[in-house]
Amino acid sequence: MESYILKDYEVKPKHSSEEALQKWRKLCGFVKNPKRRFRFTANLSKRYEAQAMRRTNQEKLRVAVLVSKAAFQFIQGVQPSDYTVPEEVKAAGFGICGEELGSIVEGHDLKKLKIHGGVAGIAEKLSTSTLNGLTTDSDLLNRRQEIFGINKFTESEGRSFLVFVWEALQDMTLMILGVCAFVSLLVGIVMEGWPKGAHDGLGIVASILLVVFVTATSDYRQSLQFKDLDKEKKKIAIQVTRNGYRQKMSIYDLLPGDIVHLAIGDQVPADGVFVSGFSVLIDESSLTGESEPIMVTADNPFLLSGTKVQDGSCKMMVTTVGMRTQWGKLMATLSEGGDDETPLQVKLNGVATIIGKVGLFFAIVTFAVLVQGLMSRKWQDGTYLRWSGDEALEMLEFFAVAVTIVVVAVPEGLPLAVTLSLAFAMKKMMNDKALVRHLAACETMGSSTCICSDKTGTLTTNHMAVVKSCICMNVKEVNKPLDASSLCSELPDSAMKILLQSIFNNTGGEVVVNKSGKSEILGTPTDTALLEFGLSLGGNFHAERQASKLLKVEPFNSVKKRMGVVLELPKGGLRAHCKGASEIILAACDKVINANGEIVPLDEATINYLNDTINQFANEALRTLCLAYMELENGFSVENPIPVSGYTCIGVVGIKDPVRPGVKESVEVCRSAGITVRMVTGDNINTAKAIARECGILTDDGIAIEGPEFREKSEEEMLKIIPKLQVMARSSPLDKHTLVKHLRTSLGEVVAVTGDGTNDAPALHEADIGLAMGIAGTEVAKESADVIILDDNFSTIVTVAKWGRSVYINIQKFVQFQLTVNVVALIVNFSSACLTGTAPLTAVQLLWVNMIMDTLGALALATEPPNDDLMKRAPIGRKGNFISNVMWRNILGQSLYQFVVIWLLQSKGKGIFHLEGPDSDLILNTLIFNSFVFCQIFNEVSSREMEEIDVFKGILNNYVFVAVLSCTVIFQIIIIEFLGTFANTTPLTFAQWFLSVFIGFLGMPIAAGLKMIPGAHHRPNKWFWTLAANSHGFSVTSHNKKKTPKVPPPPPTASFDPALSSSFSVLPSYTVAMQGIRIGAKKLDIPPSVFQPNRGGSGQTMIDSGSKFTYLVEEAYNKVREEIVRLVGPRLKKGYVYGGMADMCFDGNAIEMDG
Repeated sequence: MESYILKDYEVKPKHSSEEALQKWRKLCGFVKNPKRRFRFTANLSKRYEAQAMRRTNQEKLRVAVLVSKAAFQFIQGVQPSDYTVPEEVKAAGFGICGEELGSIVEGHDLKKLKIHGGVAGIAEKLSTSTLNGLTTDSDLLNRRQEIFGINKFTESEGRSFLVFVWEALQDMTLMILGVCAFVSLLVGIVMEGWPKGAHDGLGIVASILLVVFVTATSDYRQSLQFKDLDKEKKKIAIQVTRNGYRQKMSIYDLLPGDIVHLAIGDQVPADGVFVSGFSVLIDESSLTGESEPIMVTADNPFLLSGTKVQDGSCKMMVTTVGMRTQWGKLMATLSEGGDDETPLQVKLNGVATIIGKVGLFFAIVTFAVLVQGLMSRKWQDGTYLRWSGDEALEMLEFFAVAVTIVVVAVPEGLPLAVTLSLAFAMKKMMNDKALVRHLAACETMGSSTCICSDKTGTLTTNHMAVVKSCICMNVKEVNKPLDASSLCSELPDSAMKILLQSIFNNTGGEVVVNKSGKSEILGTPTDTALLEFGLSLGGNFHAERQASKLLKVEPFNSVKKRMGVVLELPKGGLRAHCKGASEIILAACDKVINANGEIVPLDEATINYLNDTINQFANEALRTLCLAYMELENGFSVENPIPVSGYTCIGVVGIKDPVRPGVKESVEVCRSAGITVRMVTGDNINTAKAIARECGILTDDGIAIEGPEFREKSEEEMLKIIPKLQVMARSSPLDKHTLVKHLRTSLGEVVAVTGDGTNDAPALHEADIGLAMGIAGTEVAKESADVIILDDNFSTIVTVAKWGRSVYINIQKFVQFQLTVNVVALIVNFSSACLTGTAPLTAVQLLWVNMIMDTLGALALATEPPNDDLMKRAPIGRKGNFISNVMWRNILGQSLYQFVVIWLLQSKGKGIFHLEGPDSDLILNTLIFNSFVFCQIFNEVSSREMEEIDVFKGILNNYVFVAVLSCTVIFQIIIIEFLGTFANTTPLTFAQWFLSVFIGFLGMPIAAGLKMIPGAHHRPNKWFWTLAANSHGFSVTSHNKKKTPKVPPPPPTASFDPALSSSFSVLPSYTVAMQGIRIGAKKLDIPPSVFQPNRGGSGQTMIDSGSKFTYLVEEAYNKVREEIVRLVGPRLKKGYVYGGMADMCFDGNAIEMDG
C-alpha cells in the first residue's frame, strides 16, 4: 500500500497537475458513490465544473466591462438627457440617486460627470466633503444607508441540516442496507408477526439512522465552522476620512460619499471616483482578465470595486456600494461552486478505495461461503427447492452481513478525519493569531523544512524610531528629546529647512488630529519614525505641506528601494527630494551639505566617511535611510520620471527596530525541529547580519549575501551557496522568488515564505506555504497567501508549524486505529464464514463498530492538541511515508492479538465458559462482540501515542477524547443490556463483562510491548559525507540528511591512508591526508602530482599561495570526484563545489550511504 501512496504522489501543494489526478482517476474501475465511499481521488468532476464556472464567470466579467467601455464610446457621441432627482432621494437630502451614480462610473461617462459638476459636484450632491468626508450624524448616515444601500454582497444561504442528512443518505451501501431492512421487515412480519418479526429489520433501520444522523451532524458543524472562518477572511479594514478624522474602518461600513485612502496593494472596496493622488496604476485583471494596468487620473477618474492598486496612492470618493457596484451586480448572477480537497485527503481517498476493493472481494467471498453452507444443508435435508421464511431471512442476513463488511471495510472516515482535524486546527490557530485561508496549508506546514522570513515586522517589532543621525557630516544620537533639541542648535538654518522639507513632503504618512484632539501619525513604520523625528526637531507638518505644492510622487517600492517627490517652491522653481536605501541614494549624489551648511562636491574621503557611518549604524542593527535633494531646471515636466542622479546628500538616519521578544527562542525551536530559517530582507547587509545574529539565524558557518550579488551568479553557483545561505540582504522580490524556486525544485525543500508587499505575491505563490502579514501586509499579498499571520509575529509562524505537524500526526494516529479495526473485522467475519458457516458479528453490530471507528474515532483522535515534543522531531519533508513502519508494526501486532483472541473465543468459547442450552450461541456471539468493541476502545487509547508508552499523558486536557470514549462505553452497555432484540445480543453476567473488558485492556500492554520493538525494516538515518579541501589536506565530515541536531557518527565507509602521505595531519574530528583516500576497502587511484603545488616542485605540502591553491584544489577535486563516481557508482547522486578556495566540497547528496 505504501508503494501505491508513493507512486505518482509527492506532496506538492499548489503545484499538483490535473494530469496526475486524472491518471489516478482512471485506475478506479468502479465508482459506486463519489460522495462518500469508493471515492478514489478528489471529486474531479466537481473541481472541473468549478474551474469551468470560474472561467465562464471571468469571461462574463470581461465581456461586461468591455460592453461598458463600448457603451462609453457610444455615449460620447450622444447628447445626454436631463436627469431628474427621484422624490425620495430629494427628501433624504441628496441630489443624485444610486442608479445615476452607477451609470456614470460603470459607463466611464465623463459627459455625465461634467453635467453633474465633476467630482466636486457629485460630492455636493452626496452631502459630503472631499476634504473632511462624511459627517458622523447618525440620522444622516441612516438615511444614506436607506437610499444607497450597504457595502455587502448578497450571499447564498448556507446548506441546512436536512441537506446534509440527504447527502448522508446517498451512500450506496447504506441504501442497499435499507433495502435489506425493508425486505427483512416484510418477510419477518409475514412469518412471525408483529413485533417479533420486525426486530432484525428495525435494528438495521435504527443503525442506519444513527450513522446518517452522526455523519450529517459532523458535516453540518464543519460547514458552520468553515463559514465562520470564511467571514474572517473577508474582513478588510481600510483608511477612511470621516468628520475630518482619518480612521480605520471595515469595508462593510462604507457608504457613498466616504473618502477612502488607497495605497499600493490595497483592494478598491467599492465603485468610486478619483479625488487626488499620484502615479495611480490599477490592476483590473480580476474584472477584465487584461494584465495591462490602467492609469487613473483626473481625466480618467473611475475606480471599480474588486480591482487592486498596483502603484501609487490616492484618495477616492465612494459612489456606489454593495450590489449596486458592477462587481456586485455580476456576482448576483454568478456562483463559484466546487470544492477542493487537500493533498492528504486525495491520498487517503486512494487508500480508502484500495481497502474498499479488498473489502468488496472479501464480502463477495463471505456471502458465497455462507450461501454455500446453507445450500449444502438444504441439499442434505432434501429441501433444496423448498424455502421456509426462516431460511429466507437467513439468506437475507447473509446478504446484509456481506454488505456490512463493505461498510466496515471502506474507511470513509479517513478523509473525514482530515477535515475534522483541519477544522479543529484552524479554529485553534485563529485563537493563536493565524488565519488559514487554504485547508491544504495546515497539513503542508507540518512538512515544512525551511522558512524564508522577512525581517521588518516579523522578526522585529515594527515599532521604529530614529535613534542616530548623520546630518551635515555630524553624527549624533537622537533617541531622547534633549538630543533632538541639541541637534537643532548645531545644524545651520539652511540645512534644517531642507531637512524638514524633505521629511514632511517626501513621505507616504500624515500627521492628523484624532477624535480626542491629539496629533496622530498615520503611515508605514518607517514613515512614522521619520515624521516623529521631524516633529522632535520642531517641525510643523501642515505648515511645510502648505508652503510648497506637491507636483509628482514616485512611491517607494521594493524594486527601486527609493521614494521621490517633486515640489513647486513658494518663490518659484522646482525641487526634487528622494529617500531610500543608503547605498543607492548615496550613489546618486555628487554633492553634500557640510557642517557649515554649504553645498560642496562629494569627494572620495567624504564618501568613505559616509559609508563608514552607514556601516557603523548597520552593525548596531539600525536600518539606515539616506535623504537627498536636487534643484530641477524650469523645463522639467511632471510627465518625465524624477531624475536618479545629481543629488545633494542631506544626511543619513539610523532607525532602531528592536527584535521581537521570543524570536531567538522560536528560531532555536525551528532548528531543533529540523527547520532551517533564512532571513530575506531589503535592508543593508550589515543591519541584516546584526539582526540575524541577534535572532540566532546567522551562524558562524552560514552565508550572508546581497541580492545584486546573488542574482549575478549562475544557476550552478546559486545551488552551491543556497544550502549554507542564511541571510539575503538588499533583495528584490525577484531574488526572493528565485531563492524559493531553487529551494523547492532543486533541493526538494518544503518552503514557507513570509511576505507583506504587493511584489511579494510571486514568491508567496511559488512557495509551498505562503504566509502574509495581517497588519503590514497588503490585500494583494494576503490574497496570494495560504495563511495570514494576524499579529505579524515570527513566533506565530512556529505555532502554525506545530499545528501543521499536529494535524499530520493526529491523522496518522486515526489511520493506525482505523486500519486495525478494518483488518480484524474483515478477517474475523471472513474466516468464521469459511470455517464455521456463520458470521459472529451481525449487520447491526458491524454498523455500530463502523460508527466507533469512523466518526467517533475521528472525533477522538483527530482533535488531539499539539505538544512541545512535536517540535523535537525531524520534519516529514516532501516524500515522507505517510503510513510509517512504526504504524505497520502497531497495526499488524494489534490486529494479530485481536484476531487470535476473537478466534479463540469463537472456537473454544463454549467449553471455556461452560455455555450450554439454546442460548449458548447468542451468549457467545454477544461475548465476542463485546470483547471486540472493548478491544477497539482500549486500542483507541493506545493510538494516542504511536511510539511513546505513556498514552495517558495529557488525556484529561482533551475533553473531546474523554467525552467520545465515555459515550462509546455507555452506549455499548445500553446495546448489550437493553437493546438485545435489535442488536442480536443478550445481557451478560458480571464475570462475562469483566472478561470482555479485560480482553480489551490486555491490548494496551501488548501495544506497549510492540512499541519497544524497533520499526520493522526501519531504514537507518541517511548521512552524507562531505569531502573538503582545506589547509590540512582533504577532510571528511558527516551530516544528517534530515538536519537533526544529533551528533553525527564518523563516516564508516570513507577513510584516508596516512602511509601514502609524507605530511600527514589530523583535524579535530577526522583523519586527513593528501594522497591516500579510500572508500571502504577500495583505494582511490589519484596521481601524487595532483597534490603538488608547483608541478614537480619541492615538497608535498597542500597549500602554498592563494592562486596556486585554487588551481591545485580544483584539479584535485575533479580527480577525486572521478574516482568516487567510478567506485560509488549509482550511489553518487550529485556533487558540486561551493564556498571558494578554502572549502571545496561535495554537498547535498554527493556521497550518500546508510549510516
